[in-house]
Amino acid sequence: MGTIKVTWQRSAINQREDQKRTIRALGLRRLGQTVEHEDNRTVRGMILKVRHLVAVEEA
Repeated sequence: MGTIKVTWQRSAINQREDQKRTIRALGLRRLGQTVEHEDNRTVRGMILKVRHLVAVEEA
């Protein structure tokens, strides 16, 4: 499978704690940061959980 780029776009303030932990688990530390991940079911599930806070594009 390929890779995907995940960019943190919206703040996690006033979001549930599990969503904040998911952002952290994706490797995102600050707003505007972009990380690359292998495109697999685990990462896709994490992105689905915080889809309102991040932007995703194919790498």
